[in-house]
Amino acid sequence: MKKISILVPCYNEEENVVPMSKALSDVMQTSLGTYDYEIVFIDNHSTDLTRPRIEEICQKDSRIKAIFNSRNFGQFNSPYYGMLQCTGDCVICICADFQDPVEMIPRFVEEWEKGYKIVCGIKTSSRENKLMRFFRTCYYKLIRKMSSTEQIEHFTGFGLYDKSFIQVLRDLKDPTPFLRGIVAELGPTRKEIPYEQAKRRAGKTHNNFYTLYDAAMLSFTSYTKIGLRLASFLGMIIATLSAVIGLVYLVLKLCHWDRFPMGTAPALIGMFFLGAIQLFFIGFLGEYILNINTRVMNRPLVIEEKRINFDKEDFHDNHISLQ
Repeated sequence: MKKISILVPCYNEEENVVPMSKALSDVMQTSLGTYDYEIVFIDNHSTDLTRPRIEEICQKDSRIKAIFNSRNFGQFNSPYYGMLQCTGDCVICICADFQDPVEMIPRFVEEWEKGYKIVCGIKTSSRENKLMRFFRTCYYKLIRKMSSTEQIEHFTGFGLYDKSFIQVLRDLKDPTPFLRGIVAELGPTRKEIPYEQAKRRAGKTHNNFYTLYDAAMLSFTSYTKIGLRLASFLGMIIATLSAVIGLVYLVLKLCHWDRFPMGTAPALIGMFFLGAIQLFFIGFLGEYILNINTRVMNRPLVIEEKRINFDKEDFHDNHISLQ
């Protein structure tokens, strides 16, 4: 009997984890009754009642498992690490807030059985803030044009991954994984299934400007060279224009010594403009250096505080625990 692992990353989802566990169990038992399954919650150090409620549902059903992180390791590391700890023939990653429709799971499995190693859920529409969706669309199109690897628009990680691809993720040993980029770059032929993203069932979104900026910079520095190339090209263009303007000023001053005042305005404007350009690209270069530094340190993805309902044989090489 094939086994399906369902991974549910969560952070401060006290109102959602119990209904989510019930919805997933119902889907597996009614629509996919011929499969064995496990539901794995990985909690990224919640500060509300999420953990006690996960412990309660784990006590009632041994097929529901949990990993508690020792602290918050970020929006990318925790789900990625959780996928590596699953033991099924495939792993389905789904958010705890019900924005990813649970009813799509049987469709994912159906496409998997047809031979697809990766089945992606693609948001074709969303009930989120329209302005936020507009900015997301602009970002996806921008990164797609700039990247040397074809990026997947409106893909958040919701989907099914065969165990062969999970092994690829284990072998990468990437300390700063960006799953969406890895799927686009290293994934086999995939099936894309459109869906409408629903509103949150309960609770508040944990995305803010910083987390969205962090995601954008990670994808830019991991999959594009355009920032560094743009700095080089823009520097050469500005240097050429400055030399031409300087030469023009010199000729005009020599030809019209008494009638052509040099003035301080052009010098000040040029100084501030070049200073702004330099500061911008120094900051952008810093993002690349930060990305390199994080990879060189090669710190663990996650340090666990506790596991529930896992057998000893379920532990993998990348498992680090405080227990």
